[in-house]
Amino acid sequence: MSFSTRIEVRVSDLDPQLHVTGAAYHQFADQSRFACVQAAGVSVDELIASGLGPVNLETVISFQRELRGGDAVDVSCTWRWGEGKTYRVEHVLIRADGVVAATVTNVSGLLDLASRRLVVDPVREWAARASCPELLGLPA
Repeated sequence: MSFSTRIEVRVSDLDPQLHVTGAAYHQFADQSRFACVQAAGVSVDELIASGLGPVNLETVISFQRELRGGDAVDVSCTWRWGEGKTYRVEHVLIRADGVVAATVTNVSGLLDLASRRLVVDPVREWAARASCPELLGLPA
């Protein structure tokens, strides 16, 4: 299941040519991922209080069409799970006119805040905290 949120491009997201900055694409993906986690019923405050914190290990942005001031963009959030300590979260940024502006892919993990190491089974940790795990790509 894919999750999506609409984001309005703000003036602070723009460079001098009125294009959305690369940093804003990162922020749009982060905002979508955070909204998805909340919609899945995971309390980030409780996650951190339990000693775990999500961490991005790699981010790849593929720019396809420009975003400019005044645009609105729908940002999807699709979780891809494997067998190890890391997982992928894929975002597609689609302008209001239906054109794909960019894709953002994160390789992420859950960090044990005490040991400063990735947890061995992030699937179990996310599933244990989600009331709507299918939004995180996990079985219900």
